[in-house]
Amino acid sequence: MVKFAVIGFGYWGPNIVRNLMTLEGAEVTMIADTNPEVLRKAQGMYPHVTVTPEAADVFRSAEVDAVAIVTPVATHYALAKEALEAGKHIFIEKPFTQTSAQAQELIALAAARHLKIMVDHTFIFTGAVEKIKEIIDSGELGKLYYYDATRVSLGLFQHDVNVIWDLAPHDLSVLDYVLPNKPLRLSAQGIDHFGRGQENLAYITLYYTDDLLVHLNVNWLSPVKVRQTLIGGQKKMLMWDDLQADERIKVYDKGLDVHSKEGMYKLMVDYRSGDIFSPHIDPKEALAKELTYFLECIAQDRAPVNDGRAGLRIVRLLECTDESLKNDGKIIFLEEACV
Repeated sequence: MVKFAVIGFGYWGPNIVRNLMTLEGAEVTMIADTNPEVLRKAQGMYPHVTVTPEAADVFRSAEVDAVAIVTPVATHYALAKEALEAGKHIFIEKPFTQTSAQAQELIALAAARHLKIMVDHTFIFTGAVEKIKEIIDSGELGKLYYYDATRVSLGLFQHDVNVIWDLAPHDLSVLDYVLPNKPLRLSAQGIDHFGRGQENLAYITLYYTDDLLVHLNVNWLSPVKVRQTLIGGQKKMLMWDDLQADERIKVYDKGLDVHSKEGMYKLMVDYRSGDIFSPHIDPKEALAKELTYFLECIAQDRAPVNDGRAGLRIVRLLECTDESLKNDGKIIFLEEACV
């Protein structure tokens, strides 16, 4: 039985507690939050769980084996470090840390203490992303030409991070999981319309080997909520609409073949248009699968696919977007060590 404490019971924390309560082999023993009203709510929902305004109570408790840290990113490093020093495994909200140096320190500390770090890249546990990875790995799409993702809505404006640090970790973690290669370079452009010091819309371009181009659109100013991804391959093309109740993924038997005729100067393009297929997607809640997987990794002493190193790769990419933003969209070359 792994005994959990959850630090942060605001927006996402209640979902983590709810799922842990249903998992065999897990028990929530403590909930910590600095907001008295939130603590009263938590106590009312779970009267058998100890609540506290002090995170230090969690770290001192012998009734806690693992800590879920569901707080603003500015607090991640300090809380995670204290948890690891106290001998607790950590499940931590994305993005992992504010800097890659912080992430590296936490990874080294966890390794020295033989503890697990799991970064909450929830989307890679969705049935849709699992299916997308399966389709890409099978070669069904053929050589990939582009990956275009749109993640936009009206708000919620964050006071401590820009729109890239808020929304892009979802897409960056999916890319890190489903694509066989890592990006070679990137560029980012964005704008802060309100003088808050944080960009509220941005466009990120990542360049991969074999001419694969990835484009991410993140925006807090859209009148409608859109969560849509298009993946184009030589053989087939795929659309993922995460807001659809059913048929979230559609695979289009559409593509093109380019060949030369009468020498290399006359190119001929053959277009194909065939059936549309919508594969079955596992409907199980992603967070439940993720937390179950975390329990398995602890029990079997395995490194999670979304471990600290995966979190570090995303933080490094986010740092590179910041560098590009500050230099008017300058292309940033990603060293091997950075990805």
